[in-house]
Order: sequence, then C-alpha cells, then structure tokens
Amino acid sequence: MKQGTQGPAGVSGTPGSGEGEGESEGEARAVRVPVQLTAADVDRGCAGADAADRAVRAVRAVRGEHTHSETPLPRPRPPVVQRSSVRGQILDALRSALVAGELRPGEVYSAPVLGERFGVSATPVREAMQQLALEGAVEVVPNRGFRVVERGVRELAELAEVRALIEVPVMLRLARTVPAERWAELRPLAEATVRAASSGCRATYAESDRAFHRALLALSGNEQLVRIAEDLHRRAQWPLVGGPATRGRADLVADAAEHMALLEALGAGDVDVVRGLVGEHFAGAG
Repeated sequence: MKQGTQGPAGVSGTPGSGEGEGESEGEARAVRVPVQLTAADVDRGCAGADAADRAVRAVRAVRGEHTHSETPLPRPRPPVVQRSSVRGQILDALRSALVAGELRPGEVYSAPVLGERFGVSATPVREAMQQLALEGAVEVVPNRGFRVVERGVRELAELAEVRALIEVPVMLRLARTVPAERWAELRPLAEATVRAASSGCRATYAESDRAFHRALLALSGNEQLVRIAEDLHRRAQWPLVGGPATRGRADLVADAAEHMALLEALGAGDVDVVRGLVGEHFAGAG
C-alpha cells in the first residue's frame, strides 16, 4: 500500500483518492494552498469582497485556470430603503397642516389616525411627530398620541424679539457690504412671497416666507446663523390658541410687500430704512 507523503509547509498528498494517482508529487502538493487575509486587507473599506475575489483567483491559478483576462462580476447592492424619504414627506405635510391650523392647539392626534389620513403606516407618522416634539410644536401624551402645543401672544412676541436680536445686525452689515446685483438675485423669491400671499394659503406663504429669509441670511456665509434663524422663524409661524389662523390674506399681502421694500432698501444700501423695515416686519410676524 502506498503511504501518504508529507510535503513542505504542511501540504500533504492524499493516498487512494483516485485523482492523485498518476500526478507528480509536486502537483499533489499544490492542490490546497490556504489564502491568508492581512490586516491591510481588513482596513481597506470593502476588504471582505476584494479579499474573497483574490482568494478565488488564487485557487483558480493553483488549479491551472486562467484568471488574468476575467472581469469580476459586480456584486449586487442592497436595495435602497426609502423610509427616511417617507418620514421627511410626512414631516413636511404635518408642518403644513400645523401652520394652516388643521392641527389645532390643545388637540391630541394619534399616529394611526394620521397615518390613515396620509395613506401610510403609523411608524413614519410617529417618527415625524417625535421630530416635531423635539422642535417644541407638539408634546407626547402617553398611550394617546401627540398634543399640539398651545401658544399665546407673549410667546410670539418673545420669538420676534429674539429674531430681531439675531437678524437685524446681520442685515445691517449685509446692507453695507453686499453689492446691489446680489440683492437683485433674490427678487424672484420676494415675488414668490407676494404670489403666495395673494393665494391666501397660510401654509404656502409660510414656506415661501422662510425661503426668502433663508436666502437673505445665507449671504452672511454663516450656516449656523441660518439654521438657528430658520428654527425661530418656523416656531413663529405656528398658530396661536384663539384660532387656526390669526392672520388673514390682507395680513399676508402686507407682510410680502415688506419683503419687496426690504430688498430695495438693501440694494440701495439704505441702513436706516432697513432697520425700520426689519423692526416692523418682525413685530407683525406670526
């Protein structure tokens, strides 16, 4: 009986396998070559997939298969989950309903009921409501849902004061430093607020109003300022306890007209007019 042979590096031939008979000793020793992954392979982003491909090519090379001309097939990617997109759409819809007065202050709304309204499950609604809770628009009511926060005139006045403290100095500085042509670029946004105000839709106007102020403050180059100011602006647009919408179409039209006047004053570099317009604008915001 032929005995098995022990080769170098712990690689051995296997007696009686059928395929081993008639092969040279060198060929028998080359049948199994372990492929080791190095630490560099693991540290290299997608190292697992690349290392697996190299391992397959190494084994084929040992068996005498050609690999140099083969193009590796792309590995399938996991499906893109759109859940965050759904949550974002529901969050936007809830914000619009809140500004429009469809979600009334003091009322409690459950995620399943709102989910039926929007044609989605309760999960993205609950996640969107949690975000609104972080923003202070609603509060969690255990085992019931979310209650829309009740706000009064005093809170609105406080928000207007804080906005003025943050934005007025920035606008005055921009009036002195930003060239007139840059202000002209914002005219379409100001005109969009006029059209939105004419529609009488509070939610539509609120969105265009924030877009105008966001673009104006963005000229400062301070992203943190823009983010904080927009959060305060959004809070100032929530309905008060007295009704779903305390400002009618005429109020929205007057507010939008101030945008046009403010833009003209900024373009002219008239600091005194800018200061007066911004003060009046924030005093009447809400």
